[in-house]
Amino acid sequence: MANDNGLYSTVVKSGKNTYFVDVKEAKNGNKYLAITESQAGDPPRKSTIRIFGEAIGKLRDAVAEASATIPEQQ
Repeated sequence: MANDNGLYSTVVKSGKNTYFVDVKEAKNGNKYLAITESQAGDPPRKSTIRIFGEAIGKLRDAVAEASATIPEQQ
């Protein structure tokens, strides 16, 4: 899913869901994180959240803390 404002992109597949994690640059030059979840189904669904500015660090910390409470499954 490359486009002209994409700086980084990776894909994580998990069952019927696919997650796209992208770093993009807005028209004003600010970079932001976009996380898109695509769900297979009838109809297929897709939703995106965008995280800007100082919220990136706070979100990173919150995800790390929450992730530490969930055992990783093989």
